[in-house]
Amino acid sequence: MAMALDLSRMKQDEWLEADGLGGFASGTISTIRTRRYHALLLAATRPPAGRLVLVNGFDASVETANGTFALSSQFYAPDVMHQNGAARIAEFKPEPWPQWIFALEDGTKIQQEIFAVNGAAIVALSWRLLTPDRRAILSIRPFLSGRDYHSMHHENGAFQFQPQIGGQRLVWHAYPGLPGIIALHNGEYRQQPDWYRNFVYEQERARGLDFTEDLAAPGIFQWHLGHAEAALIFAAEGFENEQLQANQTAEESLLRLRAKERRRRGNFATPLDRAADSYLVRRGTGKTIVAGYPWFTDWGRDTFISLRGLCLATGRLDDTRDILLEWSNVVSEGMLPNLFPDQSDRPEYNSVDASLWYIIAVHDFLSAMQSGGGMVIQRQKKSLQKAVNAILTGYSHGTRYGIRMDQDGLLAAGVPGVQLTWMDAKVGDWVVTPRIGKPVDIQALWLNALWIGSGFNNKWLEPLVRGRESFRSRFWNEPSGCLYDVVDADHQAGKVDASFRPNQIFAVGGLPISLLDGERARRVVDEVERRLWTPLGLRSLAPGETGYTTHYEGGVRERDGAYHQGTVWPWLIGPFVEAWLRVRGGTDDAKHEARARFLTPMMEHLHEAGLGHVSEIADADAPHTPRGCPFQAWSLAELLRLDRAVLAGSVTEPIAQRIARK
Repeated sequence: MAMALDLSRMKQDEWLEADGLGGFASGTISTIRTRRYHALLLAATRPPAGRLVLVNGFDASVETANGTFALSSQFYAPDVMHQNGAARIAEFKPEPWPQWIFALEDGTKIQQEIFAVNGAAIVALSWRLLTPDRRAILSIRPFLSGRDYHSMHHENGAFQFQPQIGGQRLVWHAYPGLPGIIALHNGEYRQQPDWYRNFVYEQERARGLDFTEDLAAPGIFQWHLGHAEAALIFAAEGFENEQLQANQTAEESLLRLRAKERRRRGNFATPLDRAADSYLVRRGTGKTIVAGYPWFTDWGRDTFISLRGLCLATGRLDDTRDILLEWSNVVSEGMLPNLFPDQSDRPEYNSVDASLWYIIAVHDFLSAMQSGGGMVIQRQKKSLQKAVNAILTGYSHGTRYGIRMDQDGLLAAGVPGVQLTWMDAKVGDWVVTPRIGKPVDIQALWLNALWIGSGFNNKWLEPLVRGRESFRSRFWNEPSGCLYDVVDADHQAGKVDASFRPNQIFAVGGLPISLLDGERARRVVDEVERRLWTPLGLRSLAPGETGYTTHYEGGVRERDGAYHQGTVWPWLIGPFVEAWLRVRGGTDDAKHEARARFLTPMMEHLHEAGLGHVSEIADADAPHTPRGCPFQAWSLAELLRLDRAVLAGSVTEPIAQRIARK
């Protein structure tokens, strides 16, 4: 698919090439780097963490008989655009990998391609002359650093410009202790060390962060494009995983890697399936899911929510099993970790819902296997059920952060200064949405988890019945025709938080069993649609509520303060549409209407922001500008789950019928 190009959009729309290890290459269609994370070679040295930026970008130009023409653009302080390569982009194609066609003023056309190699820290670049019988000399000057991907690089005397050269293979060892930067090429290389200073990253400035960087430019590669296709392959030394063969030239390696990647990508049924694959990465000997690119690694909550769409909806049952088994080994005091920090393998147990989402994912996986998807070895099934039972036991007895089952069968959670639910923004000591007490979405997850556990252990049936009755009597807000967001707020009996938020939708949709039915369920769904629905998902707080924020902009404090105070979250479209269908009986007509009203706008979003993917968030008010992470796992996952499961399969019966049937 070729894209119509508009320079103002080109600077914002982003492409992504993930390598399956947690590293990636990314940038904008315009080639102008607008984030510190935009890079050609960003390697995960402890997959999926330990990410280092090794090759940030490059300057490119072509000399013809009629002059020299830039194929790149750089933005420098004080807001100076140097060279006009972006204006020469005539066409861009995102599939099967990013491809540009540059049209020069003298009629010369050049195609540029960039693709990452799955399973290795390798990125391949190529340039091909599309107009024969032309004199065209291509010059590429790479920009190098060797920094943590969250940091910035600045001119210093320690950078090692001189590479080790062996024929057409170069290796720079920029700094001690970092992987070498391999460059394999089929042109000529001329050493010409210099510093390029004060690159400006517009997206970082807009986020209130430091936004200028200096990069090392060790030399220039050149090719006569009239003779052959130009090949330039970058790799992180020690992370090539034997995919660069010592006896092959750059041209041979390019052809082999390109053919291999084309076959691999051709095995995916649709571009959406291939986009989903970008988030499945290696952790140790197993697999996990990256929460989003370019700045997230793997988070427990995001992983378990995303599994249902990225893996189950796409038929990747083996991957689902492997991920669930891998996480089953790290249950501690009834909790699963929410985060493995970038610089440590020590997990952080600071989420009330990650463990509950794990139980939901286990249930959906076992259901998929039972319905004909495959077989689960009995000992593996027992391992998963053991983890489920350990979580329910830990939560019912009490565990970290005041998480415990109360006498009413509901789950209480929270202590001051800690953010435990998915609404987890925190600035310094300020927890923006603490939600201490009994949040409505946590009860929906908890009661669903009890129902799942009761399928193989009857001891969970009694608290399920008790908790369901308490939920129905304690959460209903009759004057507003909806559910409270938190009851027993701040652990004070009877205190409620009546803020109108999307969390109540989980009582009707998004989970295996619904807690409401009949008129109440319909009123909740109708009110959520009226007050929270946008074409890009649900608002996190209704307009008119105290604290409602229209736009996600400004510095860290402003943005985090707006994160769950109205900001739209695309991933919530999944539970909302499922609830919308349930209250309409799940008929074919309802599914058809839901596709047209709710799914189509989300599909259109695939062509903006993070191309082929779904953004993390969007502004609360129109035009709902996409914000945050442009490539978000659970956003894409819920779109896939809607498309492949919710709008294609049956709708689950209400909890009352399920309990009666048990």
